[in-house]
Amino acid sequence: MTRPGTGTANPKLSGRRYSGVAPEERVRLRRAAILDSALEQFGTSGYATASIKQICRGAGVTERYFYESFPNREVCLAALYDTLSGEMRTATLAALTAAEPDLDALTSAGLEAFIHYLTDDPRRARVVLVEVVGVSPDMEQRRHRVLRDFVDTVMTTWTADGNRPLARGARLAATALVGGVNHLLVDWLMDGRRDDPADLVAVCVDLFAAARTHWDVPA
Repeated sequence: MTRPGTGTANPKLSGRRYSGVAPEERVRLRRAAILDSALEQFGTSGYATASIKQICRGAGVTERYFYESFPNREVCLAALYDTLSGEMRTATLAALTAAEPDLDALTSAGLEAFIHYLTDDPRRARVVLVEVVGVSPDMEQRRHRVLRDFVDTVMTTWTADGNRPLARGARLAATALVGGVNHLLVDWLMDGRRDDPADLVAVCVDLFAAARTHWDVPA
């Protein structure tokens, strides 16, 4: 819209700021609030029963603003999963970077960061491990990419010294280990979170060490 005779946009109708917050920032803040509420709803009552209305109520916004950011619940779930899995990866890589350059230390640090990211907030664990399963082919592809990414991280860690190639089958072993860690956490969550997360880490470290020995990964 323009002022008569000027041909320029009316600044009062374009890019208006409320309380010093630009429109783009308000959209970002609403989206973040919706994702926070989705974590609470999907991570407690579950994706199947959580409605858009409940998510909006928790975020303190109307449904109009939900659709401003997400066309439907599944896209919201996908965005939340991408956020959580990205944070999980960042935490794991940060731990690997900070660890001593020893394979045992790297394994322990990476597994501890990965496991504690999920167990420190069971809502994260439920969304990442349970609620996204079987939702749609697209969501299954997302899950598969995340698991494969962690397999790549294991392989990168195992070959970090570059002294010699890994034995044949090492990647299959890494894939089985990542799947095993994933299911161990599912079992921990579904069994009432009775086991100490430190025990989960210790078991996983032992499994990785045993696999590394079998597949001739240099320590």
